[in-house]
Amino acid sequence: MTATAHLPALAPSRTVAVVGTGTMGQGIAQVALVAGHPVRLYDALPDRAEKAAEAITARLDRLVEKGRMDASQRDAARERLLPAADPSELADAALVIEAILEQLPVKQELFTTLEDIVSEDCLLATNTSSLSVTAIAGVLRHPGRFVGMHFFNPAPLLPLVEIVSGFATDDASAARASATAGAWGKTPVRCTDTPGFIVNRIARPFYAEAFAVHEERGADPATIDAVLRESGGFRMGPFELTDLIGQDVNEAVTRSVWESFFQDPKFRPSLAQQRLVESGRLGRKSGRGWYAYGDEAVRPEPHTAPATEAPSGITVEGDLGPAAELVAMAREAGIAVREDEEDAGCRIVLPSGGQLVLADGQTSAEFRDVVYFDLALDYRSATRIALSASEVTGWETLRQSIGLFQRLGKKVSVIGDVPGMIVARTVAMLVDLAADALARGVASAQDIDTAMRLGVNYPLGPVEWGRRLGRAWAHELLDELHARVPSGRYAPSLALYRQSYVHPEKGGTVR
Repeated sequence: MTATAHLPALAPSRTVAVVGTGTMGQGIAQVALVAGHPVRLYDALPDRAEKAAEAITARLDRLVEKGRMDASQRDAARERLLPAADPSELADAALVIEAILEQLPVKQELFTTLEDIVSEDCLLATNTSSLSVTAIAGVLRHPGRFVGMHFFNPAPLLPLVEIVSGFATDDASAARASATAGAWGKTPVRCTDTPGFIVNRIARPFYAEAFAVHEERGADPATIDAVLRESGGFRMGPFELTDLIGQDVNEAVTRSVWESFFQDPKFRPSLAQQRLVESGRLGRKSGRGWYAYGDEAVRPEPHTAPATEAPSGITVEGDLGPAAELVAMAREAGIAVREDEEDAGCRIVLPSGGQLVLADGQTSAEFRDVVYFDLALDYRSATRIALSASEVTGWETLRQSIGLFQRLGKKVSVIGDVPGMIVARTVAMLVDLAADALARGVASAQDIDTAMRLGVNYPLGPVEWGRRLGRAWAHELLDELHARVPSGRYAPSLALYRQSYVHPEKGGTVR
């Protein structure tokens, strides 16, 4: 194959072969089958293909029972589903998708064998989530037709498919794989062969920053999860989500990405999570992870401050930036607001004389009487806000800060004096990794945002989130974090610096 014009999707009459009949293999086979293709199932273990075909047929039966498929469609699909006892039976396939063990030599051996069986125009694809597409294809005579097609579990339900081009993949091959996934009702995104592809590369801070706050004794898992859900707008918190995924699975992906990036500190695994895995606390599947599960288990409640009287008035100095909506909300709640727009600051001054400041990467211990409040996806719809204070923060300032947000209808969680707090540092890191991936040509801005919304259910794509927060917001917060934790983890990427400060037309800097 050569990189010519984009090719159309495979016609439904063309055979799709799936090698590997575990959960992912069965799911991918079902997707292709429902799209109208003849599907051949092969597994190296005897009888596995036949059992997988029976399992897929049973799922089709349930779709009919639920009214999601006609009985005639199911019967036709049954006729098109053919288990294969030997790889030679895949000779007529126009597309082969592999979903076997995540071991490079095993995958290379499989595709070397398939090259001698299938036709020259057959597209070869791997569903790997952690191995290099380039490395798998490196042993092939014709690596140009090899591509990654990374489905998400469960494949029949989740819409995202990452189409991954290895170093030698022809553009026409990636285009045909993308078009085929689209014809199957999926949402394909294109990316280059980078560790973690799009989702598993950019998503690491969502877990890592929460674990870091916990390790720094900033807050307990239940509180961190609640803040990210109820303030950040994420569907699940990272502690409950990794319990669902499996701590061993999540930790292995993190470690794989970290090692693939030559132990870049931005991807460093969590020692606390490693200890969970070593102790066998793998999450829901083992009955205990960050949380306990089972009939007798009691889910811990997030820290929530008791009811406190709100201040009668506040002074807003300067522009609150992403938190500017708080001014109108305070007035609507009956709090007198005086605005000093000429002041160069960006803070709320309380009757105590103390200040309430949006998380900026600094700590309350550095100032005489400051309470930090966390970022929210939308301050109006947020139901919880996190505050942080230190031993030098006046009690009256903290009390008035709690009362202010409670008057605005929010639950308040007071956490430790950690720089960047919870939502703010997580979002800043997501924005940074997305900017870096975009600048390195990993994927387009649209595909990055689509992948993160559909692949891990983020409320906003990180590129769009960065735009909404302002050109320099993430860079400034990470720069402050880096000054306090100079490990390299929070050093803003060059891409984020350019995006934040370099004028796109004149080449100068804007501040």
